[in-house]
Amino acid sequence: MPKSFTYSLLFIISIPVLFIANLFLGSVSIPAHAVLDVLVGNEVEKQAWTYIILQSRLPQAVTALFTGAGIAVSGLLLQTAFRNPLADAGILGISSGANLGVALVMLLIGNTLGSVGGFDLSYSMTIVFGAFVGAAFILVVIMGFASVVRNNIMLLIIGIMVGYLTSSVISILKFWSTSEDAYSFMIWGMGDFSGVSTDQLPFYCIVVSIGLIISILLIKPLNALLLGERYASNLGVNIKLIRFLLLLCAGLLTAITCAFCGPIAFIGLAVPHIARLLLGTSNHKSLLPVTILIGAVMALVCNLISVLPGSSGMLPLNAITPIFGAPVIIYVIMNQKKIQYFN
Repeated sequence: MPKSFTYSLLFIISIPVLFIANLFLGSVSIPAHAVLDVLVGNEVEKQAWTYIILQSRLPQAVTALFTGAGIAVSGLLLQTAFRNPLADAGILGISSGANLGVALVMLLIGNTLGSVGGFDLSYSMTIVFGAFVGAAFILVVIMGFASVVRNNIMLLIIGIMVGYLTSSVISILKFWSTSEDAYSFMIWGMGDFSGVSTDQLPFYCIVVSIGLIISILLIKPLNALLLGERYASNLGVNIKLIRFLLLLCAGLLTAITCAFCGPIAFIGLAVPHIARLLLGTSNHKSLLPVTILIGAVMALVCNLISVLPGSSGMLPLNAITPIFGAPVIIYVIMNQKKIQYFN
């Protein structure tokens, strides 16, 4: 039995188990029978339980499922495109663009739209809009450079420089902002899966699904790129078009997930490596589906930990994801001579 089939089956089984666990477990203790009653539409003892399950836990679990898959695939696409095992969604400055968009909203006009710990709908949607516009703007800039710069290393360096520029602007905004707005921005930057409401969930899932479908359609060109651009070109691959589609797909997934959930670290960086280590191959025909599944599993696990049963609040995701991601990256770096992904 192929490794890809075995691991795919394992993760396919794990996802519904973790999804159900996310519905039954949380910071508020709700009896299992009450959770079942809410899910089948029956009345429960406390109305608040219905709200918690249907308006908080359910959309949060669905958001984690799609976000984990989207971020993981984005990292895989960029690692393959740049033949760089340390590339992820933030390598081209797209995440930094989202940070800048949110910083402009929170640090410049935060006092007029809301307050820390009590955002109204207009403020929340303005933050999402700012993040998406910021990420989209940087994506357009990078794609403009991609049409001129043909060297992937140079494009990578440009992306890093763009990230430094946006970080510089954010630092200036922080310096001139109030302590409350700076704290609010810091909390957003820690990431969470509770930023997508029930009404916004269909739109969010559709956009992420479009990005995932595009990535699946790029499997053959991705495998060709593993052999080098010159060889891929000899096979009939339009390098310029494929690079444009790769950046568009990775940028779309990064922009939408970062806009709603904040910049979530390590999932995009570590999950593709976990998939390669498990499968022992860089063939995207098996690698990409397993990456999608592992990304979803890791996000559901992190979300479950962030709302530990009995805790009084929610742990930031970026305080949890390094626990899983950092050891993987350290292992890859220490064993890079043995692990030759791109050869």
